[in-house]
Amino acid sequence: MVDRLVVIVLFDRVDLLDVTGPPEVFSLLRREMGEPTGYQVVLASATMDPVTTSAGVRVLPDITFEELAGRPIDTVVVPGAVEVDASGRVRAVVEPGVVVAVSAMAGRARRVASVCVGAHVLAAAGLLDGKRATTHWSTARQLAAEHPRVEVDADPIYIRAGNVWTGAGLTACLDLTLALVAEDFGDEPALRVARQLVMYLKRPSGQSQFSVSLDPVSTTRRIDDLRHYIAAHLAEPLTIAELAAHAHVGERQLTRVFRTELGMTPAAYVESARVEAARHRLESTDETLQRIATACGFNTVDTLARAFRRTLDTTPAEYRNRFRIG
Repeated sequence: MVDRLVVIVLFDRVDLLDVTGPPEVFSLLRREMGEPTGYQVVLASATMDPVTTSAGVRVLPDITFEELAGRPIDTVVVPGAVEVDASGRVRAVVEPGVVVAVSAMAGRARRVASVCVGAHVLAAAGLLDGKRATTHWSTARQLAAEHPRVEVDADPIYIRAGNVWTGAGLTACLDLTLALVAEDFGDEPALRVARQLVMYLKRPSGQSQFSVSLDPVSTTRRIDDLRHYIAAHLAEPLTIAELAAHAHVGERQLTRVFRTELGMTPAAYVESARVEAARHRLESTDETLQRIATACGFNTVDTLARAFRRTLDTTPAEYRNRFRIG
């Protein structure tokens, strides 16, 4: 079996789980299959000096970028790093030298994958231009602002666009790596690895990575009050006219403010709030789908199902089977 060279990129302040998660999946696959899998995983950095991760744990590279020059690569995995600026905002850190190295490796790799905010490195290397991509929700606006040619979708756990994969939060690196394994070996071996990790083979790739309640806080008190009103009245119609009247603004102004503050229309926000409430009930109760649909403002199971399919790429029943608590 020809070795599949998997290169995981290292640099200072890199998120530790981004680095250690994928190798754990590949290692468990070899154990579960009881034979060599062909994956050769190496940690690559600019030098052979220890790399200090965001957790303060130091990691030793296996090889330098220079030593990899010219070698064929199966998969490049690009983790990320963040910093907190003076205003308390989380921002992705992108090292120019890492961008150059990733760009060079991507040119001779079968596929490239980023985990968490590693998508910012891929974007800086031009690998996401014209593609749909995701990243951690906290830096999605930064990614969209700095790279307008990238179609940023902050919701999915991971996205595949041709031979380029992007993943969302830290633990999504496991979901993404399992998807890579399933692509190479099929679902059955990947399922055995998922069981060892005590996780699902794959959450739907469209599964939302964060809840409505974690959305960035609006800078407009009036909109914040309206969001609380929406959450408390999901079973009601909640038309744009009603919402505008409650906020004491015109309908056009309400739509404009929602787009500016939350990046979506009032109707889209109401649907996302209803989906979030339905998700919580599916996870934590035995209520019927009709009862959940009524309580969350969808009224019919068909409408509930269409919203789930549109936003999460799954059905309410499938979601409950995967994420039911207890």
